[in-house]
Amino acid sequence: MMIVLLIISVLILITIPNVTKHSANIDDKGCKAFAKMLEGQIEAYKIEFKKIPTLDDLETEGYLKGEKTCPNGKEVTIDSVDGKVTIEGETAVGTDPSGI
Repeated sequence: MMIVLLIISVLILITIPNVTKHSANIDDKGCKAFAKMLEGQIEAYKIEFKKIPTLDDLETEGYLKGEKTCPNGKEVTIDSVDGKVTIEGETAVGTDPSGI
């Protein structure tokens, strides 16, 4: 019985750090996906209204429902000149030459 408990304890000690590491990675990927989706909504808004929207404009017109922040809590901003989405602490989405 003690050996089984020891094995279970070791497995738990190994898996907990891996789960938390992957959770942060999932949140970051979710944030990038949210920013890409937001850029698509900005393009649709620009086609209909011929101007670059704010986050409030997108929500008011029904292009954005719910949260205005990333799943990991980072703020998202829209550049008023070209409509690029920027995640707090990162470069604008879509500016990476590798396409990622």
